[in-house]
Amino acid sequence: MPMKSIRLMVVDDHSLFRRGLVALLTQDERFVVLHEAGDAGEALRCVQRDQPDLILLDNHLPGVRGVDAIAGLKEVAPDAKILMLTVSENEQDLSAALKAGADGYLLKTINSEDLSESILKVFQGQSVVSPEMTTKLVAAFRGSASAPAVAEVPDGVVPNGAPARAEGLEMLSSREMDILTLIARGASNKVIARDLDIAETTVKIHVQHILRKLNLSSRVQVAVYATGRGVT
Repeated sequence: MPMKSIRLMVVDDHSLFRRGLVALLTQDERFVVLHEAGDAGEALRCVQRDQPDLILLDNHLPGVRGVDAIAGLKEVAPDAKILMLTVSENEQDLSAALKAGADGYLLKTINSEDLSESILKVFQGQSVVSPEMTTKLVAAFRGSASAPAVAEVPDGVVPNGAPARAEGLEMLSSREMDILTLIARGASNKVIARDLDIAETTVKIHVQHILRKLNLSSRVQVAVYATGRGVT
């Protein structure tokens, strides 16, 4: 049975980028774009009416910023996922978005394939953050808590709030520790594969093993877990 199309809303004030993004997404049969909006007010009206599954939200909007619009969007469409798609690499914007309830934070430099996969992951209940922002994510939450730990990170970042297994790092092989360290530094699978001179598919397998052994469910959790334990 074919998967039901994910209903999207695109919110971005740059019309050329917005229309290009809509055109790109509509080429993928897994997605249907219900509407596009250029500001938070229009987005709020459309979201309340159409109840999309997922909202792609820019931060730099006229009037009300994207991060400040999240609460209102969640109020009128509580079941909608919100995925920030922005140029802002500011860790305060990242922290504010996740604390407000965003389900992910991506930079506009992301390629189309990774964007599509990120949309699917967020729709399925995972949290995603651009690899370039991972270290800033850790720094942001370190700055907001005196003793950072996975359990203290908001649910928007750690979807299930599941604590890591007590055995922790001792369960990992030396290669898995290498990969864990690079994830904590914000490296993507492609960069890890290049640095360790292994195939990218091998990196993905190791990452899955790390997630399973530590009882975590996303790279973000892995980065926070590792950095909170001095792995950098």
